[in-house]
Formats: sequence, structure tokens, C-alpha cells
Amino acid sequence: MKRTLLALALLAGLLAAACSRTSSPAAEAEELVDKARWTVDTFKQRQVPQTAVFRDLLAKAQGVVVLPGAYRAGFILGAEYGSGVMLARQPSGGWSAPAFYTLGAGSVGLQIGGQVAETILILRTQKAVQAVVKHQGKVGADLGITVGTVGGGMEGAVTTNLGADVVVFSYAAGLYAGGSIEGSVLARRNDYNEAYYGPGATPDAILFGQNFSNPQADPLRQVLAAP
Repeated sequence: MKRTLLALALLAGLLAAACSRTSSPAAEAEELVDKARWTVDTFKQRQVPQTAVFRDLLAKAQGVVVLPGAYRAGFILGAEYGSGVMLARQPSGGWSAPAFYTLGAGSVGLQIGGQVAETILILRTQKAVQAVVKHQGKVGADLGITVGTVGGGMEGAVTTNLGADVVVFSYAAGLYAGGSIEGSVLARRNDYNEAYYGPGATPDAILFGQNFSNPQADPLRQVLAAP
């Protein structure tokens, strides 16, 4: 486990450093929200068997994490890195403002290739939502939540994941072998949260406190709520 965590820290750090910042955190956060809206809308419109499953689970979800571009690369050591947003279901049935997160993963094994994937995590239970918000750890064992996947050629495969707290949908172009969302780390992007909302904006306050809002995120919330 120590080797995996070390690989995660080193590889995610290298990927983060490689993506040199060319604009302000506020502008980057706004762009990420726009891309997240486009990703959700695209997932809803794709003419594939998994679309019906995605729509059904999203309508019942307690939370959602949208990663418009998760970058994967690997040769023996594998790495995954990408920023996204998390939203939580409100008591009224609508969606909260988005909080910003980064996905990071490291793995050791036989793997080679590269991939940029659009990924959406459907958080089916309040347990999953609270686990992500309250703790920073590996999805699965560390957070105490179970993860299932729905991918290409798996029509109806969600029936094998009925007990999963999180169901992962991923769409990618490129080549990649190996790796899984299981064991990935979801870490808070405090720089984006404060740049987008202002000082003191934490995921807990954004998702549940109703103290922070930004009208630029309304289109994302609307596309999530749309049937």
C-alpha cells in the first residue's frame, strides 16, 4: 500500500506540475464548471445502451462528481489525474452549488498507454456523499464505500452493482489497459473553491451550508435536474 500511495503522490504531483497555469484560478474554475455541464449533457444524449441506466441512476442520486477530463497514463507504474466538481442533492430535490475536487490515483502493474476520459461518479447514498465530503481518502476501502462500474459493451451491467454506493460511468477515446476508480483519491481543490466563491468556501459549506453561490453554475445545476 505504501508503494501505491508513493506512486500516487509522485505521479499526481508530476502531472499537476506539467499542467502549468496560464490563467487565474477563478477563470479555470469557471471553465471547469462549463466543461462539467457539457459532459453531463453529452452523457444524457449519447445513443448507447448505457444512457438509460445513467439517466435513471442520476435521477435518484444523492450526489454526483463530474470529471470532464481525467488524464490516465501508464507504463508499469500508472497514474490518473483530473479536476472536477461535486454536487449534492438538496432537501428540495434540486442540486447544490458545485464544490471542486481533484481525482488522483497511482497503481503498480502491467499497463501501458494513455487516455483522456470523461468520467461521472454517481453517488447513490448519503453515506457516499458524506464519505467524500468529510474525509479525504481512497475511494473504496479508506472511505468505506463500495464502487461499481458501467462501461462499454455492458448493457444492463448495473444489475451487478446494485449494492454499490458509487457507480462510475466513463467515456474515453484512446488506448489504456489497467487501472480502476477503486483506490483513487478525491481531494478538495481549496484554491478553486475560494477563487470561485470567496474566502472560507469549503466543500461542506458549499454543498450543505447554502452560504455560497455563483450564478455561473446555474446551467450545470439545470442540466443535472433536467429529465
